[in-house]
Amino acid sequence: MGKKTKTARLLAAPGLRRMLSRALPWEGVLILNYHRVGDGSRSIHDRDLWSASSDAFDSQLSFLKANSDVIALDEIESALARRGSRHVAITFDDGYLDNYELAYPLLRHHRLPAAFFIATGFIDDPRLPWWDEIAMLVRTTTVEQLDLGEWVAGPLLLEGGRRAEVIRTLLGAYKALPGDEAAKLLGSLREQARCGSNSAPAAKHWMDWTMIRDMAANGMTIGGHTVHHPVLSRRSLTQQRAEISGCAARLRAELGQAMDYFAYPVGSPDAFDERTRQCLQDAGVRLAFSYYGGIATRQSARYDIPRVAVAARMENHLFRAMAALPQFFCRSSEHLVESTEPSL
Repeated sequence: MGKKTKTARLLAAPGLRRMLSRALPWEGVLILNYHRVGDGSRSIHDRDLWSASSDAFDSQLSFLKANSDVIALDEIESALARRGSRHVAITFDDGYLDNYELAYPLLRHHRLPAAFFIATGFIDDPRLPWWDEIAMLVRTTTVEQLDLGEWVAGPLLLEGGRRAEVIRTLLGAYKALPGDEAAKLLGSLREQARCGSNSAPAAKHWMDWTMIRDMAANGMTIGGHTVHHPVLSRRSLTQQRAEISGCAARLRAELGQAMDYFAYPVGSPDAFDERTRQCLQDAGVRLAFSYYGGIATRQSARYDIPRVAVAARMENHLFRAMAALPQFFCRSSEHLVESTEPSL
């Protein structure tokens, strides 16, 4: 059990967490980020993408509604301009079908707003994303080891419950590689795994535009998440521009709205750069959101608004401690990257 979880359990005593929240005030907007809702414990895909079960998400929304001021993304700038204000925002990345079937009904039941950042290419042409395909290939292959020595020290042994570790290793390697090399790694993995690229379930993986329009018409914010979800900093300026402007064009065509908000794929400090920010500015994006912890404040850069991950393995005590005392439980995992862009 981690130190944060142990501390959160101690704070679960009746009234203690609330007393500390009042005695140790924080200021800003805590932006929570989810990917999938449901039970991914037996999935052949990337199980780390599940952020909460349906019951856990329902419980989290109940707690936030009773104890926090949950706001929409359109309210963030004005909220941060008010000194001493504390707020929470809810976001989802990618566009998975369970967002519509499981998360959206619960959000409507609790009458809470949320934002959904959509990778438009997966909606237009449903297929497995690279992270789910890597996990699927490793979990379903019958070979005993993989040799991807050009990119990963190996061999990678798969017996003895090592597949989850191998998946994490390959995902880390893929994210760190330039686009062409990442594609070669995935191609080599397909060949060695000998099970091909399983695209059959992809149609049930994602929402469709009718679902997204329904959410947009009922109080949910829709933002951009590129077309194909590459790690932008690993791509050329031309490729970055195409991913960002292409996403904006599809959102405008399907929803009739500008792409005011954008979330970086992967979202770590090295997943975007000054070229990315320039592309966002050219596309008219108001705010862009990263994904490595921290609270949004008046000092946050417009194109580096921090968000905090919610994970399925997170105990209820830890979630509540995060929401009540984010200055202690949601610190940034990395130092901010130097940027010339203005703060909020």
